[in-house]
Amino acid sequence: MVVRITLKDVARASGVSPTTVSFVLNNTPGQTIPELTRQRVRQSATELGYLPHSIARALREGRSRVVLLTTGRWRGGQSLDSFIAGVSGELRARGHNLVVHYGEQNDESLAELLEAVSPRAVLDLAGADLGQEGSDWTDGLAPATAAQLRHLVDRGHTAIALALPSGDFGALVEIRLSQSQRAAEALGIPPVTPVTVGQSRAEAREAMRWLRHEHPQITAVAGFDDDTALLAMGALADAGVAIPETMAVIGFDDARHGAIWTPSLTSVHIDAEAYGRRAACAALGIEPEEWTGDPSYIVLREST
Repeated sequence: MVVRITLKDVARASGVSPTTVSFVLNNTPGQTIPELTRQRVRQSATELGYLPHSIARALREGRSRVVLLTTGRWRGGQSLDSFIAGVSGELRARGHNLVVHYGEQNDESLAELLEAVSPRAVLDLAGADLGQEGSDWTDGLAPATAAQLRHLVDRGHTAIALALPSGDFGALVEIRLSQSQRAAEALGIPPVTPVTVGQSRAEAREAMRWLRHEHPQITAVAGFDDDTALLAMGALADAGVAIPETMAVIGFDDARHGAIWTPSLTSVHIDAEAYGRRAACAALGIEPEEWTGDPSYIVLREST
């Protein structure tokens, strides 16, 4: 009986995760894997006689023309839809296709997906490619974050809370908080007060009750995204707080449903499609074009 050596066997022999093995053997761009680790993985694969399906297929068909995008726990919305449209459009224009995987997955399932798809590159919204500070995407959020706070300051607010979502949203929560604190310092106002808003109306009410009791000086709430801002605004309305007269609320993402809320939600519109096009170029190893125009702007509605 022939025993087939699997990707997990190589991972076990080299002391790394199956995903790392797949990244190394597929030479996936954008991964910060130490060279010593790469050498150890390749040596283990050679000693075990492992030949992944993706490598065999690449030898037969040539270089893959597929890019894989994994969303992790990134919550859907206007920005995600536009980002994906930008990636897909740019890849199609350059003769490539996009495969999108929504939701979480463990190392083993991701490794199996990589082996099945054999992508030329992987864009991971929750990982090091796009979800860490220093990437084009997250650095590009900094001016949008500054615009969000500047809008409130221009309306006379200097004591501002940042409503953050509960749950694990990867590094983006910390990045947005850090960017908000830097923006507050640049605007000459006190640091923003972070408050975690749960995913239920009851949790949101408790978060807003805590905020108003512990920080009565706060007169405005900036949301991590529109969903978080709307939860906060609904909880404030339940408590009889007048919006925007007593408490202004601004979102971040310009989701469609924010416009039909009462009061309608002021938000930051982000040209995520442009970021998507740039991410696609980076995945293909192509230098993106220079920015033209402002990638974000305020959509003024009733909540501020």
